Amino acid sequence: MSAVLDTPTNKLSVELQKLSKRLHRQVGQAVVDFNMIEEGDKVMVCVSGGKDSYALLDILINLRARAPIRFDIVAVNLDQKQPGFPEHVLPAYLESLGIPFHIENQDTYSIVKRVIPEGKTMCSLCSRLRRGILYRVAGELGATKIALGHHRDDMLQTLFMNMFFGAKLKGMPAKLVSDDGRNVVLRPLAYVNELDLERWAVHRQFPIIPCTLCGSQENLQRVQTKQMLRDWDRRFPGRIENMFNAMAHVVPSHLMDRNLYPFTTLQATGVADAAGDRAFDDDDDCAPPAASTITFRPST
Repeated sequence: MSAVLDTPTNKLSVELQKLSKRLHRQVGQAVVDFNMIEEGDKVMVCVSGGKDSYALLDILINLRARAPIRFDIVAVNLDQKQPGFPEHVLPAYLESLGIPFHIENQDTYSIVKRVIPEGKTMCSLCSRLRRGILYRVAGELGATKIALGHHRDDMLQTLFMNMFFGAKLKGMPAKLVSDDGRNVVLRPLAYVNELDLERWAVHRQFPIIPCTLCGSQENLQRVQTKQMLRDWDRRFPGRIENMFNAMAHVVPSHLMDRNLYPFTTLQATGVADAAGDRAFDDDDDCAPPAASTITFRPST
């Protein structure tokens, strides 16, 4: 018998299999944890032409094939009439998948370029225009849910952006009701990190379409926040995972929002409470490792 050689090709194949299982497991887990998709749903997947939305559509199609419930998928792209946008790419790709899709043509590019002064951030207006159009299209198509391609790193970036520039402890939830009250918005990639999506995009050979609006603004605060988090991830393995997990383990009594916790009416009860504050003691989890403990010597 000839031994199976451990070639680079075999290693790559194994790594891709692991990546595929991880992505499908994480998306499936998010769907279950937040009860994102229910029997009979029609999920409108917003496809921009970027790696994240391509991956979202790709994985949802695969999960639907083996899901214990029945649901439909319709892919929607908003053609914002950006100069040089290859209009044929997305329709051709979506047709190859054999799923229903809709291309919405709206010239929001001209509006944004006209209203926003040169050098200013275009994201806010572009996002509002795009959101309103997609909400309308969801209603016209009879979609019960809207799925967006935001991933774990997007959610962390939003958390820090809101702290740094909005003075709010606010992130990007995996599931919410839209501001018009008519739509349920999903982020099934909530547990997925961006590097895995980059690898998946290369493997699946998605026909990526660069954005000439926000994608061309290199000095955005969001871009700088992303670079900060990536630097932390390289220097401090595990920090990103801990920060993300912290978003799901909130302790209102140990923050400072008087609307979430009745600080003004607190009274001592005389009854021990394991969730109570330990007054002057630091949390054990925040203590430095024993190996790096500083020893103080009395002066002579």
